Amino acid sequence: MNWPDRRLLDLFAIDHPIIQAPMAGVAPPAMAIAVSEAGGLGSLGSATATPDSLRADLQVLRQGTGRAYNVNFFVHEDPETDAERESRWRACLSSYYREFGLAPPAPSGPTIRPFNAALCDVVLELRPKVVSFHFGLPDAALTQRLKDVGIVLVGCATTVKEARWLEAHGADAVVAQGAEAGGHRGMFLADQFACQTGTMALVPQVADAVKIPVIAAGGIGDGRGIVAAMALGAAGVQMGTAFLLTPEARTAPLHRAALKEADDDSTALTNLFTGRPARAIVNRYVREVGPISSDAPPFPLAMGAAHPLRVAAEAKGSADFTPLWSGQAASLTRELPAGELVATLVAETEAVLARVQ
Repeated sequence: MNWPDRRLLDLFAIDHPIIQAPMAGVAPPAMAIAVSEAGGLGSLGSATATPDSLRADLQVLRQGTGRAYNVNFFVHEDPETDAERESRWRACLSSYYREFGLAPPAPSGPTIRPFNAALCDVVLELRPKVVSFHFGLPDAALTQRLKDVGIVLVGCATTVKEARWLEAHGADAVVAQGAEAGGHRGMFLADQFACQTGTMALVPQVADAVKIPVIAAGGIGDGRGIVAAMALGAAGVQMGTAFLLTPEARTAPLHRAALKEADDDSTALTNLFTGRPARAIVNRYVREVGPISSDAPPFPLAMGAAHPLRVAAEAKGSADFTPLWSGQAASLTRELPAGELVATLVAETEAVLARVQ
């Protein structure tokens, strides 16, 4: 296909400006390989990686494809534990502990750590083409180490202010993440999730505000969404929920079942699961406790108190306490192999462009 905007194709050395979102926990090397081999940009979600696990995953990627791929990390700040807040949070969940016959778990430290020098060393050793970040960019020294070896850096923005910040601090491209997107909001300068902008309004404003290529994300599920994003000024798209039903995805059976039943109004932004606003399918936990609670400890500490409830419920075949990450276009999700999905999206985009031109 002759894409009307080649900026991302040239920047990433790919054939199609379709980026598979780097969803930690469900986007393994096999998915990234399939997407990259199909001409898109496959992504590895490495937010929970250790240096050893990251090295192993990157070695699998290098063996599986000679095409470009993306590796993603979180760059949040480690939170300070607030004993009083932790106590309130466990008290808030106490009726659920009693229901499952569980003792409230003791407070624990962060289970997700931000990008650091040790992870950077592994990245520099194995040299992926693209590295992307959620919640900002690493400190200047780490950012410069990556740029010095020619790695392409991508940041995620939920506001024009964040997009400008990312461009000024070294990003080579920016993901404009609309409020429709599933999973964690990439917010790092904004703190009012209720003011977050939708994709349709965010993308053209970001495209006008920065010189680097803009990647649209949020609510894009097929060729119609891709064409719309490019008409708004995006050079390409990032799609996450669209890939959750692929066989390569590590999406759990309960999560897959929920996605198949989801409608356009099935999701909500919630901070219950991790302490940061993230879009998920509404289940019992979100409905009864939230979706937003001021008692939830900061990211990622909220995970500790809810995890035993998730384990106990899932053992009974219930997703009542499972984070069912999803964007607002879940009903457009298809059960296709990841590479075949990319080819289908390209064909759909071509057909829509032919129809509207």
